[in-house]
Amino acid sequence: MQDTALTGAFAQPPVEAAQGFRAALNAMARPGRIETVAGAAAPAPVSVAAAVLLLTLCDRETPLYLAPGHDGAQIRSWIAFHTGAPIVAPGAARFALGGWAALQPLSAYPVGTADYPDRSTTLIVEMDQLTSQGARLTGPGIETAAFLSLPETAAFRANSALFPLGLDCFFTCGSALAALPRSTVVEEA
Repeated sequence: MQDTALTGAFAQPPVEAAQGFRAALNAMARPGRIETVAGAAAPAPVSVAAAVLLLTLCDRETPLYLAPGHDGAQIRSWIAFHTGAPIVAPGAARFALGGWAALQPLSAYPVGTADYPDRSTTLIVEMDQLTSQGARLTGPGIETAAFLSLPETAAFRANSALFPLGLDCFFTCGSALAALPRSTVVEEA
């Protein structure tokens, strides 16, 4: 278990962290756009893309919730060694990692307040596939429309209705990631 915790970090942290951060920003600025990342390997079942996001966005001051299926001794050790992020319950999380079903109910996560809409949770949703097909996305950062394979649409429509409050989401599969900010309007394709 200890060997797994000590491996899987960026080989060149400044360069790879900057590349991971740029990919995350590009994905969030252009909802539905799929970015490819590399350089991190967390214990299974965490994807390369999710590991890159964890190494890039989490630190000792970033409470993280691990949903069932992504919570285990090896993953906790890896996170503790590489980021130091405290593992918390959903209601205290700034980031949450897991499969869509395991991350439910979405009402368990903070959506921010009128004074501090940024005090919300960002979900890192592990997917079996991530393609530019499926739900129709419109809104800031999208010229006309984008399409993304989402696990469902109703939850994201409800989340968008909360704007400026709400959850932001990253979707990961292998080395691919995409984002869905709370400002994006989601419709069935």
